[in-house]
Amino acid sequence: MIDEIKKLREITGAGVMDAKKALEEAGGDIKKAELLIKEKGLAKAEKRAEREVACGRVASYVHQNNKLAALVEVATETDFVANTEEFGTLCKEIAMQVASMNPGSVEELLEQDYIRDSSRKIKDLVTELIAKTGENAKVVRFHRMELGEE
Repeated sequence: MIDEIKKLREITGAGVMDAKKALEEAGGDIKKAELLIKEKGLAKAEKRAEREVACGRVASYVHQNNKLAALVEVATETDFVANTEEFGTLCKEIAMQVASMNPGSVEELLEQDYIRDSSRKIKDLVTELIAKTGENAKVVRFHRMELGEE
């Protein structure tokens, strides 16, 4: 059971006790346990949605041809989470999404299919981070620039 808990934690980022409980509820089925953890994560994310997000970071993406770039501001509750590698990766992925898909608003961005995995939306990436860190997070704003564009 220890190996299954470890594997489930690697997949979901859940704590030891959450992984163990999910595996027990799922009768040892890792896929079912993963779904249980994600469902619980979504519920936790909804509870955290009203918490103030006063920290965060600005991330950038410049396309390889140097003619297209995006900046994105993503906020979270503490500098501790804002400075994690996982939060930084999320910010960079969102900046790349903005550069690639040119959304018109934050709401539109959140509803877009993720460019690396069309089975997930950008809001799912944010929700997964909330579930893993235990802190609220949100995309505040973004800006996209393309050479020659007014």
